[in-house]
Amino acid sequence: MHEAPQPTVRAARPDDAPLICELLNAVDTIETGAPDTELHSVEADLAHPDVDLAEDSWLAFEDGRLVAYALVLPASRAERVNIDHYVLPAHQAAGARLLGLAEERARARAAGSGADRAVVHLHLNHEPTTDTALLDARGWRRVRRYHVMSRAISPQGDPVPEPPAGVTLRDCTDEADRRRAHALVEETFAGHFDHRSRTYEQWLHDMDAAQCDWSLVWIAALEGAGDAAVLVSRNDRESMAWVSNLGVREDVRGRGLGGHLLRHAFGAYAALGRETLGLGVDTLNETGALRLYEAHGMRREYAVDTWEVTLPVTA
Repeated sequence: MHEAPQPTVRAARPDDAPLICELLNAVDTIETGAPDTELHSVEADLAHPDVDLAEDSWLAFEDGRLVAYALVLPASRAERVNIDHYVLPAHQAAGARLLGLAEERARARAAGSGADRAVVHLHLNHEPTTDTALLDARGWRRVRRYHVMSRAISPQGDPVPEPPAGVTLRDCTDEADRRRAHALVEETFAGHFDHRSRTYEQWLHDMDAAQCDWSLVWIAALEGAGDAAVLVSRNDRESMAWVSNLGVREDVRGRGLGGHLLRHAFGAYAALGRETLGLGVDTLNETGALRLYEAHGMRREYAVDTWEVTLPVTA
């Protein structure tokens, strides 16, 4: 009987970024029909200051080909750990091996933070290349669903709108406004599922600020209330312009600030020649974000599930 080849496993190195990006785009193409991973985002993950590649990353090769990749990432609290995991469909054994290594590292990270358990999250396409039976057997369960939504835009259909009365917009090309944008993201997303509180420096690294065009990050100020809402977007994805965050302070919600910022993004990106704008939204978001995006013509491209497992930590 022919036995499946045993994968060769090693830690990732910074110069593996193009190889990893190629794997991730192969997975993207299978799951969504098109590649959607940019090299700079992989490079940023590998260079994350809270990631020790020797301990937190794994590449699995079969017959010299990269077939699976896993990375353990920092999260918000001592017990919380995030995992990235990618595997080609025909190489589930390699994927299972990396998942096991990542789980053990998650235990170690939680223990090192003084926690007695590791609560681990993994984000996967709703129809992933990873065999979900493997996750079920290891005690993982789906706990949240996100929609990746998009909308076609054009200069004719999406002119930059005039601000409502009492509202002014400014971009964040100034350092002080970048810090204010960070503070607004922290405030408006504090109660959201799986939000990780970050310092300004951590936020800059996580968003790969070197690739960010700060003229496409906007703060909305409301007369009598000050800075009230923020939209963080980026123009470095080949497939579409992307809104990373759209947050409105709780005390001024319901006044149309979120809708105005979204329409402003439609117009600004259409003027730049982009044809599509996209974003991700938690379908259980209690602020009504999903309804807002649907009301502005955005439609689901695909769904992403958050999987969770709780792993006890022993002395």
